[in-house]
Amino acid sequence: MAKTSSIEKNNRRKKLAKQFSAKRAKLKAISKDQKVSMEDRFNAQLKLAALPRNSSPGRVRNRCEVSGRPRAYYRKLKLSRIALRELGNFGQIPGLVKSSW
Repeated sequence: MAKTSSIEKNNRRKKLAKQFSAKRAKLKAISKDQKVSMEDRFNAQLKLAALPRNSSPGRVRNRCEVSGRPRAYYRKLKLSRIALRELGNFGQIPGLVKSSW
């Protein structure tokens, strides 16, 4: 199990990223638009830089829903490899069969 503080920090980042997503998208669109004056584009860049760092979606870490483990994460299932194996062995994941020969 991962540290509770790390999991909570990541949850705060998710919340901030969701909260500022519209504002970020708007400012990014202005800063990339070639038709807008250079001054306005620069001001949009400054406003974007003034936003909280943790509001960037790139700072959110994918973590296992069961254990909070940050590594070996399967995006489709939102589980780490270890949690996937345990749940698969107990037959709690539909369609997953342990291979053996």
